[in-house]
Amino acid sequence: MTPKTLAKKIARLTLTKKAHDVILMDLRKLTDIADFFVISSADSDVQVKAVADAVADGMERLGVPIWHREGLSQRQWILLDYVDVVVHVFHKEVRSFYALEKLWGDAVVEQVGDETPARKATQKKSIVKIS
Repeated sequence: MTPKTLAKKIARLTLTKKAHDVILMDLRKLTDIADFFVISSADSDVQVKAVADAVADGMERLGVPIWHREGLSQRQWILLDYVDVVVHVFHKEVRSFYALEKLWGDAVVEQVGDETPARKATQKKSIVKIS
């Protein structure tokens, strides 16, 4: 699996726990520390852990081992390192404080959203012609 494919799969896993502001940062031309960052935000420390757990569990099911993890006890910024892809799950206030997007401002950034279209109930309207 290519690093970009892995990053996209991880991004989709973050969305399963309602992470928001999910982005992929392509670092291949900027550094050797990783090919991609996947960065996401959550609204609470419980959600931060849930998002990180969803990624870890999903990658484990795919046979992709985690190399390193940090921040599980504080649940404000959890880092999951898959060597070529580093995942950052932030509490929303902590994300704005550290501003990784600005730090790595030269990276190509791809926004990732929920690809499931919202299901809307369709209603048929009856048109009555009054003469």
